[in-house]
Amino acid sequence: MIKVGIVGGTGYTGVELLRLLATHPQVQLQAVTSRKEDGMPIADMYPSLRGRVSLAFSAPEKANLTECDVVFFATPHGVAMAQTPELLAAGVKVIDLAADFRLQDTAVFEKWYKMPHSCPELLKESVYGLPELNRAAIKDARIIGNPGCYPTTMQLGLAPLLKADVVDASHIIADCKSGVSGAGRKAEVAMLFSEASDNFKAYGVSGHRHSPETVEQLGKLTKQKVGLLFTPHLVPMIRGMHSTIYARLTKDLDNVALQALFEDAYKNEPFVDVMPFGAHPETRSTRSSNMLRIALHRPNDGDTVVVLVVQDNLVKGSAGQAVQCMNLMFGFEETTGLMHVPVMP
Repeated sequence: MIKVGIVGGTGYTGVELLRLLATHPQVQLQAVTSRKEDGMPIADMYPSLRGRVSLAFSAPEKANLTECDVVFFATPHGVAMAQTPELLAAGVKVIDLAADFRLQDTAVFEKWYKMPHSCPELLKESVYGLPELNRAAIKDARIIGNPGCYPTTMQLGLAPLLKADVVDASHIIADCKSGVSGAGRKAEVAMLFSEASDNFKAYGVSGHRHSPETVEQLGKLTKQKVGLLFTPHLVPMIRGMHSTIYARLTKDLDNVALQALFEDAYKNEPFVDVMPFGAHPETRSTRSSNMLRIALHRPNDGDTVVVLVVQDNLVKGSAGQAVQCMNLMFGFEETTGLMHVPVMP
């Protein structure tokens, strides 16, 4: 049994962590912080947790986070790096769901997130928390930079192709869509029901901060220079993510061999489902679960492979992946607390 703290428990990723950890057999929730909601019972804000979580929110200075074994940061960028040195000194492991420990290059971080990095010396030991590609390093880590939701779909959708060196890595296109919960729980005009409902739009077309993260990680899978054209879209649903990825084949593979690349790569992965060739995965097939589903297409049997990837942006795209990392870090079965069946309809 480990003691767990959550910094920033009022947002969507925070409550998703609470939902998953509340029934985790190896976890004791120690503290959940919120300066604004200090003293409010968590179940008053999130009635779904009634009977599951008896804690109240506490201000950060009251939380005694140094008494935890691991602390999750479900906070805006910049919060985790300010508190991580003290936690590490106390022997506490850190899993950050924001971007503080995702990028190794501080100049790139500062360009995209518009803030200085306060502990660049710790970046060298931080581990990128994508278990399917980085499991061994995660097991020994003290600091995890949890991947972004879009980058998770792009990396798992492209990894088998890049590792086998069968596509042109310099011309990859990723056309990605996310539900509005990906923007977080905040008062913002673009996220209002009247604005987001019955509407569809692209954003970040000239450049999105998940691009450098994705390119950095994809570069570890291939000797080629990675060129990624990534366009995110906002769709009028609460949760869910669908990425359509296009890559040009450079090797003469038939469809059976192409499918085998993915099936072999993920045959032992509990949270990656490679569907039959030509299938059309739906976002609702992963809703509220830690499952990610992949399907391959090859239009007109040409030289373009199309990879369809779906996941729940709040679970495999965020909180569920973070719990997956925690399980590895503490020697638990990786699937513990994460075997929820997707919710349909």
